[in-house]
Amino acid sequence: MVLALLLASGARAADAPVMRAQQVSPSSWYVEGLSALGSPANQNFISNAGFVVTPAGVVVIDALGSPALSERLVAEIRKVTPKPITHVIVTHYHADHIYGLQTFKALGARIIAHSAAKEYLNSEAAHLRLEASRQELAPWVNEATRLVEADEWIDGSKTLNLGGMEFRLINVGPSHTPEDLVIYLPQEKVLFAGDLVFRSRIPYVGKADSRHWIAALKTLLTFDAQIIVPGHGPLSREARKDMQLTHDYLVYLRESMGKAAANLEPFDEAYQNTDWSQFESLPLFRVANRMNAYNTYLLLEQEGK
Repeated sequence: MVLALLLASGARAADAPVMRAQQVSPSSWYVEGLSALGSPANQNFISNAGFVVTPAGVVVIDALGSPALSERLVAEIRKVTPKPITHVIVTHYHADHIYGLQTFKALGARIIAHSAAKEYLNSEAAHLRLEASRQELAPWVNEATRLVEADEWIDGSKTLNLGGMEFRLINVGPSHTPEDLVIYLPQEKVLFAGDLVFRSRIPYVGKADSRHWIAALKTLLTFDAQIIVPGHGPLSREARKDMQLTHDYLVYLRESMGKAAANLEPFDEAYQNTDWSQFESLPLFRVANRMNAYNTYLLLEQEGK
């Protein structure tokens, strides 16, 4: 396995972050990544992943940010159940959620994702991102790490029934990405929200459709979810309250950068003149906020045309 080979070659895991599966409901668990940038020290463990144990097998939700991490996730699953891992549902195709897919593919799991991811997956940007990760995250992401397509591409929402457990895969993109899926378990009132929800850190906005993202957050509140597992940060038992950070941040970005774009104010000037005090104490603010603001500024320039 990848992790064993890396350790045999001298790669160190002694300082790697602890991964521990936390039980969410009678059938569901998740592992929580760090509020940090991906690095060799953390093996790119910066996002969450979940798994659900059914009588017919295990369904994994997202595959983490390196093959070594996905192998560690498999080990956590094995502490809970010996049942086969039958499916992996991908909430979206960002690197920190998909570089571990090859581990599950090798185990025979069926990978399900939204077809809107195909454009990115087959793009030069995705391959350049992987090449950069091989340099920046070596040895945990390396030449053996590859992009893995879904076995089943869905075009909208879908219900999966496995061993008497119902999984509702709901298409909420384009929001954080064009292909966003959230997964709701109505029998246990658990919602795996992917990167529509960030907790305890600044959201990564990138080239998101922030207007639709805000609307999608309202859609999530229509589910009778008692627990929400976000794409980043600790699980939530107070849906409205714990979505508020993501919602308020996106709204503030759109309001502040929208006003600047409408007034033809240069971005650097607009950024400097904006009061960021309500968000600047959050992890990754200094790393991500300026880029988020710039991308939102460009988006609102286009929306205003």
